[in-house]
Amino acid sequence: MRNEHGLEGAGGAAALSFGRAPATPVAAPGIAERLAGRFAHVDLVPDLGSDIGSRTWWRGAATCAALCAATIALSPAFSLPVITDSTAPMAGTDYDETRSLAITPLALGANSGRRLGANALVTPLRDTPERPQIEATATLGAGEDFTAALRRAGVGSGDARAVADMVAARLALGELRPGTQFELTLGRRTDKDAPRPLEKLAFRAKFDLNMQVGRDGDRLALAAIPIAIDNTPLRIQGRAGPSLYRSARAAGVPAKAVEAFIRSIASRMPISRVGADDRFDIIVEQARAATGEVQLGKLLYAGLSGSSNKLQLMRWEEDGKSQWFDPRGIGQTTGGSAGMPVNGRLSSPFGWRRHPLLGYMRLHKGLDIAAPYGAPIHAAMAGVVQMAGRAGGYGNYVKLAHGGGMATGYGHMSRIAVRSGQRVSPGQVIGYIGSTGLSTGPHLHYELTRNGVPVNPGKVTFESVQKLSGGDLAAFKSKFSKLMAVKAGSSD
Repeated sequence: MRNEHGLEGAGGAAALSFGRAPATPVAAPGIAERLAGRFAHVDLVPDLGSDIGSRTWWRGAATCAALCAATIALSPAFSLPVITDSTAPMAGTDYDETRSLAITPLALGANSGRRLGANALVTPLRDTPERPQIEATATLGAGEDFTAALRRAGVGSGDARAVADMVAARLALGELRPGTQFELTLGRRTDKDAPRPLEKLAFRAKFDLNMQVGRDGDRLALAAIPIAIDNTPLRIQGRAGPSLYRSARAAGVPAKAVEAFIRSIASRMPISRVGADDRFDIIVEQARAATGEVQLGKLLYAGLSGSSNKLQLMRWEEDGKSQWFDPRGIGQTTGGSAGMPVNGRLSSPFGWRRHPLLGYMRLHKGLDIAAPYGAPIHAAMAGVVQMAGRAGGYGNYVKLAHGGGMATGYGHMSRIAVRSGQRVSPGQVIGYIGSTGLSTGPHLHYELTRNGVPVNPGKVTFESVQKLSGGDLAAFKSKFSKLMAVKAGSSD
């Protein structure tokens, strides 16, 4: 370089300080650096949970195996003891104090605080004292025997049989409902091998009856305690709303009573006609015990009132059957055709024909239905047996009266299964197919008459209206008046 005077090399120090430095030689990389750079892409500790089966994974597995083998080879034998300093064993009060703070007291029943361990001053008991009495409860299981339930609760077999005999003399053991609770007290026993004697037993035998058993000396005595029951029916009224079922349930009507209410209403009118502003009136059986328990039973009365609907129905039971009648004592009107009493083939229709045996034209007053010999014959409708026996050309013959002047006849039976004066229901077997009387083969002669005039059974439709009369009607109206006097117990 040249300075301002043109001299080369002058002012070199100043030139260096102005911004130039002498060049420094770069050192060559060492062996470690070259190896690190060459194997920088190699992962010595790969994740063995990924890329399973690859070259990297196998290299990592081999590395892991080599490290484990080296660790096992360099480790001492497991049988060699570990030599270290140990404290002197404790004795006396120090041992008792330490033992009381260990986990042993927990096993002996302690749950909090500090429990001192037993020392030489504690003498173990040879015999553990028993409680003088034990109070227990038991529940009668479904299908379980009364005696077995008592024995399961700890009552001796002798006392259990004695109690069962006393209870059976007052109440059938089969009437005890599953789930009955027994509260009993067992006394002190004279021998550890003997069961504890029964001192007291109390249970609710029925809704209206409590039973108690107590010991009087060596004998057990039973006391039956009746419970006063109020059987005033429960009357619930309310608005039908969007859902008659939900509204009645929300008002407190039992589910089964609501279902019976809807069925009774539907038997007289379409349920779709029930409006949201209609009012329901429901009366159900109710038993209220003096002890506070309440049982609800069957539906007794179903009422519905509104702008276009008004219906009153009361349950009436006769001959074990329940039916619904309005306040006038008129029941449901049923209609239909006289059903065929036997499954078979129509071999001869109703009308004029030449008799197959007599050989001349004659009015055939019914239908001939060919069927296998001995096939059952069913009553086409409900009625009363007016005649059952031999009837000339009809052979074995049964005649049923159905009311309203209508009657049905069944002829040529092989055997009769009913008797005169008997009441039969629709579909009940009244006899069996045969060929008695003027008959050419096994078949049933089935005829229908109205006021004594024969009509074609296959073309007759009928209506049956159930209606109470006489003493039944008076009793019905008396019961209806009592129900209407019941005040509503729940309303919206």
